[in-house]
Amino acid sequence: MATYLDHNATTPLHEKVFEAMRPYMGETNGNPSSLHRFGRLQRHAIDQAREQVAELMDAQPSQVVFTSGGTEANNLMLKGLCKDSAVQRIAVSEIEHSSLMQPATVVADEGCAVDFIAVDQQGQVTPEALVHAVKDDTALVSVMAANNETGAVQDIEKLAEEARARGIWFHTDAAQIAGKMEFSFKQAGVHAMTLSAHKLYGPMGAGALLVDKQLPMHSILQGGSQEFGLRAGTENVPAIVGFGMAAELARQSLTQRADHVRVLRDALEKR
Repeated sequence: MATYLDHNATTPLHEKVFEAMRPYMGETNGNPSSLHRFGRLQRHAIDQAREQVAELMDAQPSQVVFTSGGTEANNLMLKGLCKDSAVQRIAVSEIEHSSLMQPATVVADEGCAVDFIAVDQQGQVTPEALVHAVKDDTALVSVMAANNETGAVQDIEKLAEEARARGIWFHTDAAQIAGKMEFSFKQAGVHAMTLSAHKLYGPMGAGALLVDKQLPMHSILQGGSQEFGLRAGTENVPAIVGFGMAAELARQSLTQRADHVRVLRDALEKR
């Protein structure tokens, strides 16, 4: 029997995550926006998951906007910000995932200028490269925390510091680092962060954009006031509950997971 190893593409669903999701896949019913008891139970489950995700990333629950995955979170970040008339230019690194690169192309076609930040031979974005790429009117910089192909991990805290010093908002796609390494939304000094549940033993179909409330974000979906008015549509309660449990498990075993992967990586490189 073949062994699945491609955990950067997606991780297997943790059995405790599945058990947490099970009651919300038919045993309990209700719309989280409904005011009756059935709806409130669903809303409570979402609120608990929001707290679990926030705790993993050292953020406030009110900063967690649930989405259908990392792709939607990246689309919401760029398109939602560039809908603001004050945002005329952004800069993204050359090594971003296609879920950020393609929205960058869309906002460029719609009139928001996009500049690209070069990386060095090690796949790193240096502070010097960031400074070279930004302009006087750059409103946002986006650099992924860890690359899904090369494994290069960026010094997000230092890059965010450079951006903040110039009055520029900073977003990072942290889908590949969350649950694998210590990473704090607060300490990194970023204004927004993308997460994906299925990268940390959670279900597919759930993600989040962590958002600093000072960003002039606009919803890219219309039809409801869910997720603080930033993501219209009835929430996927089972997937969100699974995301919350996956975040909780990751927080509890973060050091153990990192040590285990480090041993595997060293053995692979040595052999």
